[in-house]
Amino acid sequence: MKLSELTRQALAQALRREGIGLSIGPFSVRLRSRIGYVADSLHRLYADYPLADDHQFHDFHIAVERPRGIRHVISPQALFLVDGEPPFKPLPLNQAYPFFEWGLNWCVAQYAHQFLILHAAVVERDGIAAILPGSPGAGKSTLCASLVARGWRLLSDEMALIPRVTERLVPIPRPVALKNDSIDILKHFAPEQVFGDSFHDTAKGTVAHMKPPAESIRRAGEPAPPRLLIFPRFAKDTEMKLEPLSRGRSFLKAVEYSFNYDFLGADGFRRMDRLISACDCYDFNYPSLEAGLDGLTRLWERTLAAETAP
Repeated sequence: MKLSELTRQALAQALRREGIGLSIGPFSVRLRSRIGYVADSLHRLYADYPLADDHQFHDFHIAVERPRGIRHVISPQALFLVDGEPPFKPLPLNQAYPFFEWGLNWCVAQYAHQFLILHAAVVERDGIAAILPGSPGAGKSTLCASLVARGWRLLSDEMALIPRVTERLVPIPRPVALKNDSIDILKHFAPEQVFGDSFHDTAKGTVAHMKPPAESIRRAGEPAPPRLLIFPRFAKDTEMKLEPLSRGRSFLKAVEYSFNYDFLGADGFRRMDRLISACDCYDFNYPSLEAGLDGLTRLWERTLAAETAP
C-alpha cells in the first residue's frame, strides 16, 4: 500500500494516533505528528512511498510534536523526538516539516553505521552512478534536482550509502532539498515537477523540497555501481572547469565529506579505497545551472561510450 492511497484526512488521523510506517530505501521509519504542516507535506511529497507494516521492525521511531506548556500557545514550536527523546532544541512551528527531514538525516548519520556515509547527492543513468559530494552552497542539490528532472534516477540528495560487502551504492531516495534562489531556478527549469511549500527564515534561509520521481522510489531496492565521483562548486562569473583528480587527492577530499569514516576505522578505509578505485574523479567548477548540466552530461556521455566500447 502506498501513502497516496490515504486521503489527507486519513493520513492526518493516522499520524495523530498510532503514527505511520514509511519504507524509505533500506530503512523503515515510524512517524507520529499532530502538526498539520507535516501531514500536508507528507501527503504531497511522499505519495509514492510504500507504507511499512505496523508490526514490522522500524529502524527509527520519530515524532514531530508541539512542546507542552506555555509554548503550545505563545510562540508555538515544533519538537523533534527519537525514541521519545529530543536531540535538538525546538524550532518554530512552521518549520515542522523541514525539521522532520533534517532530523531523519541526523538519525541515518548517527546510527546507520552498517554503511560508510558521504554527504553527497547520488544519481544514476544507464548503469553509471555519479556521486556529488558538496558543502552548503556548492550547488549539489540544485544539480541533483535538475539531473533528476532530465530523467536521471535519484538515489539520494543527501547521502551516499556504501555497504560493506559490495561496492554498489544503496539508494535512499527522498525529496530533494532546495534553498533560497535554487527554489525559483528549479521551478522555472522544471515546472512539471511537484514542489512542496516554501519555509522561510530557517537556519538555512528559505527551504523547499522537490518530490522524487515515482520510478526512483519504485527502484529503491536496486543498488547502483559507482562510476563517477565529482566535487561540484558553483562559482558565478567564472569559466566552467572539469579537472581530473588523482586517487590520493580524491580519497582525502571524500573523507572530508564522510559522516562516519573515523568511526568505522580500518573498515572505513577499505570501503573508501574501494569506492575511489571504482570511480573516475573530478573537481568541477561551474558558473550556471545550464553550464553545470552541460558539463555533467558530456562527462556522462564520454563515460558511457568508454563503458560500452568493444
